[in-house]
Amino acid sequence: MGGRLSSLDRVSKSPQSSRVLTFSTAAEWKTHFDSNKESDQLMVIDFFATWCGPCNYMLPIFNDFAERYKDVQFIRIDVDLFKEVAQEYQVEAMPTFVLIKKGKPIDRLVGARKDQLQKLIEKHKPRS
Repeated sequence: MGGRLSSLDRVSKSPQSSRVLTFSTAAEWKTHFDSNKESDQLMVIDFFATWCGPCNYMLPIFNDFAERYKDVQFIRIDVDLFKEVAQEYQVEAMPTFVLIKKGKPIDRLVGARKDQLQKLIEKHKPRS
């Protein structure tokens, strides 16, 4: 049935975790972000680089968190492919994790600090 794909149909999932979103273009990211601006759902963005050792260390941890916290969106953005997005969020070191609710950054963590990231997720995730 020759229907058009929505922008979310083109969003790819990280091969390591089916719950981690990645994007092919900045336009796809913007469409996803704009469609979630009013949501109370916590969005955790991992700004990373493929050549970054600490980023690679955090990847399986980030994927584990994505599987554990089903009520939170987990997104990875490659700073080398999405320079404008990284600049918009003032990313100067990797990894940088930006936590967003209702379209606004509410917290951030710089560095490969698993326990601190988990504390921030716990602090800001929706209460059951």
